[in-house]
Amino acid sequence: MSATPVPLKLANLLLRPTLGSRRDPDRVFDRIAAKAAREGGDGSGEGHGQGVGSGDEEFVEGFRFLLREWAKDEGLGPVGWQSAQAHVRRHLTNRARFRRLIAENPAIAEEPVEKPVFVVGLPRTASTLTHGVLSLSDDHRCPLLWELLAPDLEPSPEERRKRITTARRVLDGSHLLSPRFRDIHPMTAEGPEECTFLLPHALVPLSQAHIPAYHAWHFERDFVPDYRHLKRALQVLQYGRPRRRWVLKSPFHTGNLDALIKVFPDATLVWTHRDPAAAVASFCSLVEVGMVTSRREVDPHGLGATWLDLLSRSVQRGLAARAGMPREAVVDVPYSSLGADPAAGAPKLYDAIGARWTEADAARLPAAATRSKGSRPHRYDLARYGLTPADIESAFADYNALRAEVDRA
Repeated sequence: MSATPVPLKLANLLLRPTLGSRRDPDRVFDRIAAKAAREGGDGSGEGHGQGVGSGDEEFVEGFRFLLREWAKDEGLGPVGWQSAQAHVRRHLTNRARFRRLIAENPAIAEEPVEKPVFVVGLPRTASTLTHGVLSLSDDHRCPLLWELLAPDLEPSPEERRKRITTARRVLDGSHLLSPRFRDIHPMTAEGPEECTFLLPHALVPLSQAHIPAYHAWHFERDFVPDYRHLKRALQVLQYGRPRRRWVLKSPFHTGNLDALIKVFPDATLVWTHRDPAAAVASFCSLVEVGMVTSRREVDPHGLGATWLDLLSRSVQRGLAARAGMPREAVVDVPYSSLGADPAAGAPKLYDAIGARWTEADAARLPAAATRSKGSRPHRYDLARYGLTPADIESAFADYNALRAEVDRA
């Protein structure tokens, strides 16, 4: 890895005095929750240390648990601790806002979310490109980054500009602390982005800190409430606007497809595929680049062991879930399908999900293909993370069998 960026060193130096609050995470959490209630406009939980009203106790306590465990990471740096608090604050604020909006507009809860498309699979399998291609259609609706950070009803033009500016500042700050990240995973404030931002509990915190209890908890819990929360967010974003088919994406859906289908029973899954050795190595590299901003030291071998377990278990759960789904509910997309020749692959993808491909979509395709690529090549090495091809083959044997079937089809 390259030397620590100067802005990151300065940020950690300036924020060092705030690191002491890690010793009392419950106090920090109560302060965040109260502020979330005020900013979200839901005052029903104020004074209770929750920031949300009756019925949301489990949601809130899940984030209290997360912040407690995040605070236990002895290697966490000042910027990492601020990021942890920001993560919790955003989710609690959005939850409070949803409660307020639905109380004011009960019809939001009746908004239909029909036949959504979810791009799933391992990370680093051209899922961003696939999502970008699916976002081209005027018949489709992909959530944009600025919307994902603070989902709300249709804003005024002035408020829209403010929210986009806020999202740009968030991205600029992230890129300042980790310049390499934008080359590996390009993002823009006004571009389609992963709905991971809307899921209460995904694997994201584990890419920023060492949280073994949260790692274990993730595979023990029921994710149906998380997907109900995601649906609520989509209903808020859809209310009062033209209804279009939602196209969503996150590799972290893969381990929770059973919960996803319970909440979105008519969903179509677009499962992107790639050699897991390349996908895991690429993703570990991405995590390392991001984790450098959060922790004082990063152990590449420990990182590799953690994510081999997380990703292989997620895929195993995904395979088990898809075995009980109708064949037409899953569309398999090999890595080369769009990457090698988008002009040939895109119309086939649209046909597979029952969408129409138009000349206007074809005209937009070159820009979408370019947006998914960084300005510099991304190089990575499985061995850096203490992993071997044999480790990958053993962990992903069932998945590789499926991939072979996909390649033969």
